[in-house]
Amino acid sequence: MLDLAIVRALFILVLAGTAAVLHPFHTSPWQAAAGGILIGLAIIVFEIRLERISLKRLIGAAAGSVLGIVGSFLISLVLAKAGADPFLQVAVLLLMTYVGLIVGAQKGDMLNLAALGGIFGGEKSGSKRTFKILDTSVIIDGRIADVAETGFLDGVLVIPQFVLRELQLVADSADSMKRNRGRRGLDILQRIQKMAHLTVQIVEEDFPQVRDVDMKLIELAKIYDCKIITNDFNLNKVAQLHGVEVLNINELANSLKPIVLPGETMRVFILKEGKEYNQGVAYLDDGTMVVVDNAKRMISKTVDIAVTSVLQTTAGKMIFGKYDERAHAAAAGERHDRQMRKTDPQPVTSLGPEKTTIES
Repeated sequence: MLDLAIVRALFILVLAGTAAVLHPFHTSPWQAAAGGILIGLAIIVFEIRLERISLKRLIGAAAGSVLGIVGSFLISLVLAKAGADPFLQVAVLLLMTYVGLIVGAQKGDMLNLAALGGIFGGEKSGSKRTFKILDTSVIIDGRIADVAETGFLDGVLVIPQFVLRELQLVADSADSMKRNRGRRGLDILQRIQKMAHLTVQIVEEDFPQVRDVDMKLIELAKIYDCKIITNDFNLNKVAQLHGVEVLNINELANSLKPIVLPGETMRVFILKEGKEYNQGVAYLDDGTMVVVDNAKRMISKTVDIAVTSVLQTTAGKMIFGKYDERAHAAAAGERHDRQMRKTDPQPVTSLGPEKTTIES
């Protein structure tokens, strides 16, 4: 960043010096130098804006502007034959170029650069494969570090500067719970940075005109043409509406939960009373809720239940089961018999009457 700033400063100085020496339009050297500085600043601002535009939009904008110039040239020929004012011809040129530039940039997102192969195909597939943006919620959640340690994540994890600022605000909060969550998020980032197979890149891009952090993440994902890793349900839906792909940690966790089919039996610990009459509630190791009928009297006990149905919701999976006291008693008796057979010694049976020898 420092080298780039030096190059930009030299560019402005050279442009100002050249303008002062040549002083075009019969201006004084000081006026020409000031004009050169303003032009240099405008060029640098334009260059910074171009860095935020994806390659597809750049190609679309370039193609649209060229088509606009060609179209305006043909129209100018017709206007010249009709004896139109030269200003009208210049206005048509500017209009067609502007319209072609804007429309081409907007429609550039529809281009499939991978189909072109070569450097274009590599640019698109490489950026999507290697860059992934982390949002604040998934960093605080902490499971992203466990997933990364397994090797399922590779490439570069992008941490925007505005996400770090939000984490710091949470870590400095007066609320002790928020403060602990923010500090845990910073610890998770340090843990991820130490992983050899991952690269954590902090980017400075910000969008001052956008106040919402979620929308900033979406705009940044459009620039880098990559995915967002989150566990925020609302961000997931909004990003999909904007055409940005999302990797949701909650969806990953739900897909890894064990599959349970109706009719199967399972052992659960009844933790509390359910909402409906005579219901008990249990939880599996992964946090899945199990609602058990006829289990109100079995709170704080481990019982065998029969699965009746499984409900998949956006928030996760729920399992419904039924406790049968008679079946549970029979299963408990069988387990007791097996345990007794393992621990008790086998009785010794006599094969015949003992023989005694009488010595004479």
